[in-house]
Amino acid sequence: QVQLVESGGGLVQPGGSLRLSCAASGRSSHFYVMGWYRQAPGKQREFIARDIGGENTNYATFVKGRFTVSRDNAKNTVYLQLNNLRPEDTAVYYCSSGSSVITSTSYWGQGTQVTVSS
Repeated sequence: QVQLVESGGGLVQPGGSLRLSCAASGRSSHFYVMGWYRQAPGKQREFIARDIGGENTNYATFVKGRFTVSRDNAKNTVYLQLNNLRPEDTAVYYCSSGSSVITSTSYWGQGTQVTVSS
């Protein structure tokens, strides 16, 4: 079993930045791949980025350099740096994990709200 706890969300003005954190605990093989997703009201949950064992990263095309995923293996924590935020980035951001890319959504955190508004 894996527990994922996100933090770092909040209210930010357009153009601002936030850093989200996702701390994992449990069986470490089940958070070899850690990903970030988001879900805006009335929309489907969408993939943002993933970290694969601290060695590789993948990004959705819409990220376009604004968001960066990183990982601290010593803390079992993955981060998502959000820069140049826009109102359309408003969503609940979720962390996921799994033992491989295919199973990387086996576990989910509770989500953290990011609101971009002036």
